[in-house]
Amino acid sequence: MHLHRPELALVPRPRFLSAHRTGAFRLDNGTGLRLGPGTEPAARLLRTLLAPATGLPLPAATDGTFVLVLDPALSGLGEEGYGLTVSPHRVLLRAARPAGLLRGVQTVRQLLPPRALAGDPQPGVEWALPCVEISDVPRHPWRGAMLDVARHFQPVSYLRRYVDLLALHKLNVFHLHLTDDQGWRMPIAAHPRLTEIGGHRAESMIGPSRSTRYDGTPHGGAYTAAELRELVAYAAARGVTVVPEIEMPGHVRAALAAYPELGNDPGRTLDVWTRWGVCENTLGVSDHVLDFFRTVLDETMEIFPSAHVHIGGDECPTTEWERSPTALDRVRREGLAGPGALHPWFMQQMTDHLVRAGRRPVAWAETGTTLPEECTVMSWREPAHAWAAARRGQHVVFADHRATYFDYAREEGDPGLLAQSGLVVDLPAVHGLDLTPPGDGAAAADRVLGASGQLWTELVATPAHIEYLVYPRLCALADRIWGGAGDYADFTARLDGHRTRLDALGVPHARPPFATAA
Repeated sequence: MHLHRPELALVPRPRFLSAHRTGAFRLDNGTGLRLGPGTEPAARLLRTLLAPATGLPLPAATDGTFVLVLDPALSGLGEEGYGLTVSPHRVLLRAARPAGLLRGVQTVRQLLPPRALAGDPQPGVEWALPCVEISDVPRHPWRGAMLDVARHFQPVSYLRRYVDLLALHKLNVFHLHLTDDQGWRMPIAAHPRLTEIGGHRAESMIGPSRSTRYDGTPHGGAYTAAELRELVAYAAARGVTVVPEIEMPGHVRAALAAYPELGNDPGRTLDVWTRWGVCENTLGVSDHVLDFFRTVLDETMEIFPSAHVHIGGDECPTTEWERSPTALDRVRREGLAGPGALHPWFMQQMTDHLVRAGRRPVAWAETGTTLPEECTVMSWREPAHAWAAARRGQHVVFADHRATYFDYAREEGDPGLLAQSGLVVDLPAVHGLDLTPPGDGAAAADRVLGASGQLWTELVATPAHIEYLVYPRLCALADRIWGGAGDYADFTARLDGHRTRLDALGVPHARPPFATAA
């Protein structure tokens, strides 16, 4: 493959690419799209994405030279694979399923001159596709990225941009972390104080969780149901599924500030947490708490049609349960081994509710705790958690913090070191992510759905800071989980060309877009 030619520096790397043909296909105002049955959504996306920079109308035409075909007989391409053939006189984009055409559209975008990705008119550019033949199928079905909007709220307009960047890199899951100790962003009509009170904190800690400094500035925000529904539709049109996360039974201080009766000390008044780190406050375990969060999940499922719903589950101290008469009574009535067993018990109650609704629960793996067997496990502390879950028969999404947590520094001495301390997650670490279970684990390997990159935002307040930390590391993750095994030198050579696309998109991938302290 000639993937080191600038115009062929594709990220992620296609499964097969031949560029032996000479010449190019030129798109102009006369280029029409010949659309097979079921291909209009892909055509609409192509027009939407190319129009701002190119101004090309790309109308439907029976004799169009840009041909889109949806053919279920192309079963070898699976759910998301596609075939792309470019000759001087015709482009043929084929797939077995609609999602495959959407992936192919992103490859077409990358093959065009980088200025095609700009958000405003780019006059004087010849919009040409190099002659290539590509056959491309992803290795993993879950290729995700998590954004924490609970610690620092981002407007829905930015979430749409985040989705566009994921789609360009053929990532298909946008994991939206909506609730935490420091803020509740998810609208729940039955419980409006969750956003009215829980969506706002008085100030924010400056620096990491051990800091004693605060900024004195209120912070808040919440989404409307209409905004989130529009986001879901926007992402779906780009082949991206939005998976919501509602944290429980820990990381719930914002909910307790809004509804104190949900806690283990109902008479206590709490504020929305202004600190970072792990808060000891947890949900109570009374029936009314379970019913409250079943309602929260019901309304979440009404807005998000995703097959998966994330219910948190990590970093849940048992301190309050150990001294709560109500919690200890629940331990006795359920025949549990002790207060620590309330965590898996609580997770099972919420899991059962989601399963009855036809959804698949997702939760973070936590040391010393086994999640309900119906849960898809996101392993972030230790790879051993992932492999143990896969051997138990559970699906796994790999999220090892040493390779996928982008709130850590990008490199030693990074001048943009407004990041979590204690660890460096550099490009080799990300691209070196290994999703193969150790030993003879073919069955376990089949249960590894893929991987996800995480951006926690305790120290990250702006879109520019988000993108500086995420890119180009998310490019490396996308490359790895789309194609599986890969050569790092090959990736970095392609990334050199791909950076011009990031530049055209205004992604501050090379240097920090903010002033740093001396």
